[in-house]
Amino acid sequence: MLDSGRAILRDYIKATVGFERLGAEVGSSPKSLIRMFGPSGNPQARNLFNVISHLQRHAGLTLHVTAQPDHSAG
Repeated sequence: MLDSGRAILRDYIKATVGFERLGAEVGSSPKSLIRMFGPSGNPQARNLFNVISHLQRHAGLTLHVTAQPDHSAG
């Protein structure tokens, strides 16, 4: 599931702002962002939330996260 989330964000970034512009706007190098959202990436929460916050502002969206019960356990 985490791999899918990273892949979706990576594709979204490539299709919208691009890694060069995103890096300039969030204060990270594009290469670091590419690694962060790559298959073996492991972004720190602070960096991930900073990127998501920027993408929300860029798109004019607000994401809401809601916990759902795990029905697969037992």
